[in-house]
Amino acid sequence: MKRLCLAVAMSLAAVGFVGEARAQSYPTRTIRIVVPFAPGGGVDTLARLVGTKLSELVGQPVVVEHRPGAGGNLGADAVAKSAPDGYTLLLTVSGLAISPALYRTLPFDPVKDLIPVTEVISTALVLVLNPKVPITSTEQLVALTKSRPGSLNYGSSGLGAPLHLAMEILKHSAGVDIVHVPYRGDAPLNAALIAGDVQMAFVPQLSGLPLIKSGLVRAVGVTGTVRSSALPDVPTIAEAKIAGLETSSWNGIFVPAGTPRAIVSIIQKEIARVINSPDVAERIRAVGSETVGSTTEAFDAKFKAEVARFAKVIDEAKIPKLD
Repeated sequence: MKRLCLAVAMSLAAVGFVGEARAQSYPTRTIRIVVPFAPGGGVDTLARLVGTKLSELVGQPVVVEHRPGAGGNLGADAVAKSAPDGYTLLLTVSGLAISPALYRTLPFDPVKDLIPVTEVISTALVLVLNPKVPITSTEQLVALTKSRPGSLNYGSSGLGAPLHLAMEILKHSAGVDIVHVPYRGDAPLNAALIAGDVQMAFVPQLSGLPLIKSGLVRAVGVTGTVRSSALPDVPTIAEAKIAGLETSSWNGIFVPAGTPRAIVSIIQKEIARVINSPDVAERIRAVGSETVGSTTEAFDAKFKAEVARFAKVIDEAKIPKLD
């Protein structure tokens, strides 16, 4: 028995030594950042900003690869099944914490098959309307939808994405009926909003702010408990007495389970350096988002807590599961 325990201990030590040795030379080749949404959206913008600076800091190419579909789950699944060597990163949104409760089945387990590396940014979601909709507040929107149940529609960046769940929470809390029209990312959603193909949507502040500032869409509310510094005249959804949208969304980096701890630590430190560099931080804050760069332990705890929280929200709101 003692020999068996010694053998196991020696094997674990050898694995740790190999991980440390690999980390000493990491990275030696191109790093991929997988964005599980279509090009042109907020996550894509952030990935390119982070990727450019990361390449500069580590001295290796960093490429952004898009794997849109299933509310971000196709890209997440691809990363979960990638080699756990630190060369494939997932940059995704808080929708990953929603998926376990929202989908009947998933081809991967977000908690077991991925390692949360660091929260990159925290950002509000903004409730926006096509300017042709004669509404200037969340209260007016609720009144209009109650008078015309099922006659208005809203867009999202995909089934199960945070933008989808945010509107479903609003619908449940306000007791209104609005038809859902899913798209394959922020960019096609924004195009549909501008064209009037959908009347309203929640959008990430990161990608929505330029549209709001240019008058292409009208902002009537933001998530969170305080107003956004980038949109100080736009009330929070909570100010309209609608509960459930008091938290902000986040973008975070994940890697496949099994990635050596030493490499995970390097990635966390480098991403934190990237987003806290003055030029990158300034661009992120200019659109009302906040840089985070949390430790792996802190982000892991937050991710698991969000999985539990969203499961409760979905259950209480009786939001039907997706196939």
